[in-house]
Amino acid sequence: MADASQQRRPLEPMDPRLTTIQPGGGIIIRLEMAWGYWRRWWLKTFRKGYVERMRACRKGDVNGCPHEVLDPRDLKYYSNQPNYWWDPEDDPFRYRDNLPFARVGLAELIAFSVMFFGPAIGLSTYLLTSGLAGPVNYVLWTVVLALALLGLEIVWFFRNPQRPIPSEPGLVISPADGKVVLIEEIEHDPDIGGPAVLIGIFLSIFNVHINRTPVAARVIGLRYQPGKYLNALRPESARENEQVAIHIEESYAPHRRMIIRQITGAIARRIVCWLKPGDELERGEQIGMIKLGSRTELVLPREAALEIITKVGDHVKAGSTIMARYR
Repeated sequence: MADASQQRRPLEPMDPRLTTIQPGGGIIIRLEMAWGYWRRWWLKTFRKGYVERMRACRKGDVNGCPHEVLDPRDLKYYSNQPNYWWDPEDDPFRYRDNLPFARVGLAELIAFSVMFFGPAIGLSTYLLTSGLAGPVNYVLWTVVLALALLGLEIVWFFRNPQRPIPSEPGLVISPADGKVVLIEEIEHDPDIGGPAVLIGIFLSIFNVHINRTPVAARVIGLRYQPGKYLNALRPESARENEQVAIHIEESYAPHRRMIIRQITGAIARRIVCWLKPGDELERGEQIGMIKLGSRTELVLPREAALEIITKVGDHVKAGSTIMARYR
């Protein structure tokens, strides 16, 4: 009989609280839902040919959305549900995946850019044409600079750079950008099924916030925990803050079980995870993001073959930094 550690784990049912890829909700979701309502009305009224073409190439027979699905944009927040889908060649919005910004953050990027760059441009135009001088002029130019810097930080936050993915067998790569703040041995983790090692990564507002899978794996299940928004540097944030735990097992023997936890912070209050049980992932594949500063944890089974390469204080990059190796 095969060793129990090498047996494939059965899939868990989807956590019923994960009804969207962003379980914490937010004003941007509400705005996009309202926009989607009017967009679908406009398409059905004025672009009936387009609607029919998209229906003809649509795959699947289940609508997992609470609204009508006319094209791939309607699936944005519901891709973690059994749903319709389109082949890549039939998706006219596939190009958005190749933009240098996180696709799930494009709405926030646009909204915050208008919020900061709009007043900065308007105020600077006024100052250039009004001939205003003196202390008031300096104060207002300082305001313009502050607004512009805040806008640039938002653009920087939502960037999504390409990453070279290491291909050597046995490697475990970082699931997040940031600073390693914790490496802790656990005597027994019930989800891992034995001794484990916990690695905690703090993500500042200046880090890339896209999360990636550390190994080629199959998603076993997801668990959502509502909670607080404590500073992600505080150890208790890992227990008390809102979080999503992603349970995976390696795609190859011995099918080690691992856990990735996306944890909110004091500023970052929106977790995004578009996975569902049964998804097959390549090493370094994007799996979600945390918006505006947070914590990511990785739990690995502790074995004699495990070599932890990273150390507390290291700055790591998702998809490319090697965290550990199973010899």
